[in-house]
Amino acid sequence: MSQNWKISRRTMLRGAGAAVALPMLDVMSSNAVFGKEAVAPPMRMVSLFMPNGVNPATWDVKGEGADYEISESLSPLRDLRDHVSILSNLDNTGAGGHVGATSGFLSGIKMKNGVLGISMDQVIARHTGNKTRFSSIVLGTEPPRQGNAGAGLPIAYANTVSWSSPNSRISPEINPQVAFDRLFRTGENAVEEAKELRSVVDLVLEDAKRLKKRASRNDGHKIEEYLSSVRNVEKQIDSTLNPPTREWVPPTTPELVRPPAGIPARRDEHVKMMMDLLVLALQTDTTRVGTFMLAHGFSRCNFGFMGLKGDHHTISHHKNQNDWLSEYTAVTKYYVGQYAYLMEQLQKIDEGGSNLLENSVVLFGSGLKDGNGHVRSNLPILLGGHGAGTLTPGRHIKFAPGTVLPDLHLSLIQRFGVDVDTWADSSNTLANL
Repeated sequence: MSQNWKISRRTMLRGAGAAVALPMLDVMSSNAVFGKEAVAPPMRMVSLFMPNGVNPATWDVKGEGADYEISESLSPLRDLRDHVSILSNLDNTGAGGHVGATSGFLSGIKMKNGVLGISMDQVIARHTGNKTRFSSIVLGTEPPRQGNAGAGLPIAYANTVSWSSPNSRISPEINPQVAFDRLFRTGENAVEEAKELRSVVDLVLEDAKRLKKRASRNDGHKIEEYLSSVRNVEKQIDSTLNPPTREWVPPTTPELVRPPAGIPARRDEHVKMMMDLLVLALQTDTTRVGTFMLAHGFSRCNFGFMGLKGDHHTISHHKNQNDWLSEYTAVTKYYVGQYAYLMEQLQKIDEGGSNLLENSVVLFGSGLKDGNGHVRSNLPILLGGHGAGTLTPGRHIKFAPGTVLPDLHLSLIQRFGVDVDTWADSSNTLANL
């Protein structure tokens, strides 16, 4: 049904030298612009990465379609089952081990000599990013790690799942206050600081470009990665100095509360704080693409706040010991619970006849099925939200064995209107989502 009869909620009664705002009326539409066609809420892409795999015995569900029996690990989703699908038989085509499984989670590419490929979230961000202050945000909770994880892959490559180019990783921001300031700080001080920073960035770029001409191939990759980071800073500066014209104005205005300085001591508080920042960024249309690494891809995070004894990586190599398997399941349920929390928060946000969860694609999963043997087939993958009507959640979707994760990547990329026919080694899409 057409809603051309709607008027803007910002309509005012005007007279000589005066303007009086009207109260909220039925004739008003939160997204309508007076005299113009209403603009529908945009679709958002959210990706949550969980490291170290799961206990298959407590993850896998029985039954297919809408009548599946929910498993122990997925029990936090019981009240959200109409808004999420469980995807089975998707295989990771990235390199082996925790590091390769992490780097391939959103790229689907097997890393060679530190070269990977742009990740799915960043392809979508390039397509939608000209409409928001930030093309994407990448958040995390653990600081970057160094060292070697075996198989010739440095642990540093498990620091992120987001790649802006084959040589350039995007480091997650883990400090809540820094992330908040980057996303929401505006005003005269921010503009002046951006102008000062631009001059510094210009100098750095010129020096780096000159150095790259004399560098070896290996150093050239490192410099290119550095340049990519600097270019991201440039984009942030430009978004402050020249904010994009808004085609869609969110109908709700959240309260922006700046987080305290530093990293929260309790892990659960830290995760919740970053999750809330992610929701704020999407709600305010500051960005339409958010990626959250719940932990480092080789995470040794301790879950003492839950009464668990082992660190996550050690637990994942459980050797089928019952006590470790029990802890492994407990950690997975915690992370699935955070996913549920995110979707609950998105569902609460009105967008004028729909809610933010209905207008989002919310991917969750790990690059490994079972950490014990670095199993990369039949990954634990969840797909939540309704994708502005492009998804039909509420089911267990069991694909043919051997279906690859890049098939899902390509299917989601195309739903955002990106004109690509292939992704990684895939040219197949998954119609039944």
